[in-house]
Amino acid sequence: MLPISKSDRVLVAIVDEAIDIASYRHLIEDPDVGAHAWFEGVTRRMTGDLQTTQLSYEAFRPMAITQMNSIGEETLRQFGLYKVVIVHRLGVVAIGEASLIVGCSAAHRKTIFEALAIIVDRLKADVPIWKKETFVDGEEQWVHPT
Repeated sequence: MLPISKSDRVLVAIVDEAIDIASYRHLIEDPDVGAHAWFEGVTRRMTGDLQTTQLSYEAFRPMAITQMNSIGEETLRQFGLYKVVIVHRLGVVAIGEASLIVGCSAAHRKTIFEALAIIVDRLKADVPIWKKETFVDGEEQWVHPT
């Protein structure tokens, strides 16, 4: 799916296929800003003492897109960012694959690091995307951030 945007400075997408971060890098580039940074959330093998085989994500897409756009626009204004990209994957995400990427560009690096943390925290708390973790023993658990 191509990015969906309310403005030319915030681009969001919900995709059903593997996320290739390199294909999104150009969306935050600009010769007049000095900082580009990315967060890439990937499926890890161990959750505490439990071995994970995969994660699976579901979403209420229209509401998720609206909220992702809001988070991007609010963070853009709050931190004086130049551009924001948020891409979340749905469906089964294997070990080592990305379920989320967030990219920002701004004048300085300090702003970027603060903004990335805020965006990821708000995505986990506010956006109607649900994660199910499947363990090696076949047990499944819906995960909600606390």
